Amino acid sequence: MASKSRPRSAPAKHRLFLVDDHPIIREGLGKIISQEADLEVCGEADTADEAFGRIGELKPDLVLTDIGLPGKSGLELIQDLHAALPELPVLVLSMHDESVYAERVLRAGGRGYVMKQAGPALMMQAIRQVLAGKVAVSPAISAAILESLTRPGAGRDGGSTVGKLSNREFEILRLIGQGRDSHDIAQALHLSIKTVDTHRGNIKSKLGLRNSTELIHYAVRWVGEQA
Repeated sequence: MASKSRPRSAPAKHRLFLVDDHPIIREGLGKIISQEADLEVCGEADTADEAFGRIGELKPDLVLTDIGLPGKSGLELIQDLHAALPELPVLVLSMHDESVYAERVLRAGGRGYVMKQAGPALMMQAIRQVLAGKVAVSPAISAAILESLTRPGAGRDGGSTVGKLSNREFEILRLIGQGRDSHDIAQALHLSIKTVDTHRGNIKSKLGLRNSTELIHYAVRWVGEQA
């Protein structure tokens, strides 16, 4: 009598952790990911601090995070995770222009950058690329980063003066360039107005700007150049 074959166990799924401060976005991402046979969501958070704690407990295979988060930014979360869990890959999914943030994400320890406008198919492709140990950015950004690294005298952020700024200062400069005042920025980033003004002062010092008017003009021009 032929022996009965044992049923094959289903292959283990890659476990993803989602970080986004919009519940609807997290819910939508969860539904998209749940349709994939090899992927599942193991947890989620809406702030960097909450995410850092839960990621340490759940030990996901990949973290999918936005850049704009209340309190600490996604860039700061990537830096914290890279320091504590250097083997954990992090992929950014954001509405912000890839040309502005992708290089900073990679320098912070992230493994890729996808814009939310790219759609589910490209997002899944990027997730699998990162899980396979590769970097996921668009060909245009990959070429630009390689050029900046090989250009004589190029340093961080291609040697630009903006490269002197910390990630938090970089974010505040972007918001200033969009016409946001200290009160608006404080609300958007969940910071005190005093903290925002301190960062503004640091930005002026690092960029050699004499006053707030010069800072606003610089920020508006810089944001326009990224468009």
